[in-house]
Amino acid sequence: MNVLLASTSTLFGGNYLEYLKPEISSLFAGISEIIFIPFARPGGISHEEYTAKAADFFKILNIEVKGLHEFDDQISALNNAKGFFTGGGNTFLLVKMLHEKGLMQVLKQNIESGKPYLGTSAGSNIAGLNMKTTNDMPIVYPPSFECMGLVNFNLNPHYLDPNPELKHNGETRETRIKEFLTQNDTKVVGLREGNWIRKIGEKTTVEGGEKTRIFEKGKEPYEIEPGTAL
Repeated sequence: MNVLLASTSTLFGGNYLEYLKPEISSLFAGISEIIFIPFARPGGISHEEYTAKAADFFKILNIEVKGLHEFDDQISALNNAKGFFTGGGNTFLLVKMLHEKGLMQVLKQNIESGKPYLGTSAGSNIAGLNMKTTNDMPIVYPPSFECMGLVNFNLNPHYLDPNPELKHNGETRETRIKEFLTQNDTKVVGLREGNWIRKIGEKTTVEGGEKTRIFEKGKEPYEIEPGTAL
């Protein structure tokens, strides 16, 4: 496989996908057109607006972007595509649409055949075993929480460390993941902003400028350095 799963599309103060440009260029080397999956609709943006945003970035790399929503036969569109990008937004909505359209397994099979895949935020969540460690509100009810399982763990994008200076009495991200582990025996990778997961063939590593926090059932959370294999 050839997969890049990023915590976020945009770093604070930066432009859309800017910090990932060298990685994305390498991921899609030799490819002139990709399919963009806009179903997560961040902030309620339309499929058309979201696709245009992605296309603006990929013009820099001389890669044409087609939105999956533009195709009448979306299964054939995936099967005929050279590569894929799924953007962030609401994971519940994204997973619902992929399952209801019969696309989740089709996308998985195409990526497992070697076609390059870029995911950011919600688009990274769906590469995990299931979507149960998303941060998103359940605005819709998917028929299943199961996802593609391109990696053998779950992700928690936008992972935030507890900040003792904030007067916030709600659950921390770590608290919520620990709750998940009382009911599930699935490793969770807490991806901080600016970090990503890279899978090439059978090797999966964490990359970026920050350490990555790992959660496993029956263990204390621990940190791993960039470049560490998962």
